[in-house]
Amino acid sequence: MEALPELYAIFQGEVATVTEYGAFIKIPGCRKQGLVHKTHMSSCRVDKPSEIVDVGDKVWVKLIGKEMKDDKLKLSLSMKVVNQGTGKDLDPNNVSLDQDERKKRTFRDYTSQKITLEAVLNTVCKKCGCKGHFAKECFVQPGGTKYSLIPEEEEEEVAAAESERDKRSSVADDSSKKRKKEKKKKKKHKNKQSSESDSDSSDSDSDGAQLVSKKTKHSGKPSKAQKKKKKKKHKKQPRD
Repeated sequence: MEALPELYAIFQGEVATVTEYGAFIKIPGCRKQGLVHKTHMSSCRVDKPSEIVDVGDKVWVKLIGKEMKDDKLKLSLSMKVVNQGTGKDLDPNNVSLDQDERKKRTFRDYTSQKITLEAVLNTVCKKCGCKGHFAKECFVQPGGTKYSLIPEEEEEEVAAAESERDKRSSVADDSSKKRKKEKKKKKKHKNKQSSESDSDSSDSDSDGAQLVSKKTKHSGKPSKAQKKKKKKKHKKQPRD
């Protein structure tokens, strides 16, 4: 087995070939070669690696990665984290390497995932009108977009159930109100009918009394009792 340098080791190698995407460097002490990608050649943007290095140049590199692909070991090297004049490590804590790895990671879409908060303030912001934070902690610019908390599934179900109950109660209230109105109308109609019948009966009674009084007035003949009284009065009177 060939002795390979350890990970993050710095050594000086010779440029074997130059391609459009980088340069292959000979590793001293073995027949392996490592790739310096054009993004790791310089801290500035590199479009053509041939403008930076040529075949046979001696460069300082740092071993930043080992990967097995198709039963072959691939070595990744970097030139930008090493001083090309002295060979000093410019990134001993591998901070820039971690940043480069994060940039390479594919973006994951988190829009479908809900954000859950451990605690929500039961208050309304005076600045934006949303719930869950104070005005001094509000980051909404005047005239900008407004954000509000997304209710959980249980809260949505409870709200839907409450809305259905409200609808049912409103329908029941409307039906009861209609029934009450119908009953009132029926009562008013009955009262009107009874008042009309009473007025008709009183009118008929008054008409009958008027007819009887008219008959007595028109009949001038005295009754039998009146005649007898008159006869008795005539008998009692003394003769002169």
